[in-house]
Amino acid sequence: MTPGTYTATDLVLATLPSGVEVRTTVHTYDGAGDGPTLYVQAAQHGREINGSEVLRRVHERLSLRKLAGTLVAVPVANPLTFDHVSYTAPDTLDSVNPNMNRVWPGDESGSLHQRMAARLWDYIARADAVVDLHTGSPDMLTHVVYLEGDADSRALAEAFATELVLSEQADEDAPEQWFDRGFDGKLRVVAVRHGIPAITPELAHSRHLVEDAIDRGVEGLFSVMRHLGMLEGPALEREQTHARNHLGQVTASAPGLFRARPGLELGQYVPEGTNLGTVTHPATYERLQEVASDRDGILYTLTREATVNAGDQLASVAIVRE
Repeated sequence: MTPGTYTATDLVLATLPSGVEVRTTVHTYDGAGDGPTLYVQAAQHGREINGSEVLRRVHERLSLRKLAGTLVAVPVANPLTFDHVSYTAPDTLDSVNPNMNRVWPGDESGSLHQRMAARLWDYIARADAVVDLHTGSPDMLTHVVYLEGDADSRALAEAFATELVLSEQADEDAPEQWFDRGFDGKLRVVAVRHGIPAITPELAHSRHLVEDAIDRGVEGLFSVMRHLGMLEGPALEREQTHARNHLGQVTASAPGLFRARPGLELGQYVPEGTNLGTVTHPATYERLQEVASDRDGILYTLTREATVNAGDQLASVAIVRE
C-alpha cells in the first residue's frame, strides 16, 4: 500500500484588465486507500475566513496513511473578495455578477466571477460530495444548510453534527424571493442538480478567527469524512433540530436604532408574535417599529448592530420540521 500523496497546485482563476492574474491554491490529498473524492472550499465570500483556518488545521492533522480516497481543499475560493474583506467583489471588477455564489457552475467566457467559478468547477465536477464552508454574523447559531428533498445531502448535513440543520426549498417549491436573490446559482444548489451531494455549514463569526467556530468546523469536516468512509470510525452524533426556511428573515421597516429585547437567546423557540426588539428614532426617541417574529420557530440569528436601515435583517427564524 502506498503512503498517499499531497500536492499544492497554483491555479489561475482569471485575469484582470491590467494583466494581473487572480490565483489561488488547490490542495489535493490522495489517501493510501481507495475511496470517494470530497471537495471542500472556504472564503467564497472574502470576509468569511473561519473556514480558511478550518482547512489549515485539517491540513496539519490529516494522515494520508489513514485516508481512503481524495480530499480536494481550496482555502481561498475568491481571492478578490478576500483581499477586500468583503462579501462581494467591487463593481469595477464584476458589475454583472458581484456575488460569486450566484453564478455556478460558471462560464469560462462570462464575467469575472463566472470565469473563476468555471475554473473551480473543473475540480467540483469530479467530486462525490461538496462542503462549501461559509461564515455568518457573530450573533448566529452555527448550522448546516442542505437542499430539501436530497437524502444524500441531508445525511452529509447530519454528519457535520451541528445542533441546528436547515433544509432549503428550491425550484418549484421555493418562494419567489429565492429566485429574486439568485439562489438557484448557489454552489450547493447547482452541485445537487449535477448529482453531487452538497452542504453549506454556516460557522458563526465573520472577519475574526474565533476558536469555537473553527473547532466546530474542524470536527464537522472530519466527521463528514468518516461518514463517507474516508476515515475510520463513526460520524459524530448530536441531538439535532431539523428546521426549514432559510429565508425566514425579520427585517427593519424603518431606519433608526435597533435594540434587541434583553434575554433573547439564539436557539430558543419563539412563537409567532414574539417581541424581538424595538427600532427607535435616535433624535426624537419615537418608537418606529416593534419588531416581532412572523412565524413560530427557532431564533438562529439576531443582529447586535444597533444602527439599521429599512430592509436590514434583524433576525432569522427557522420553522421546525421535526
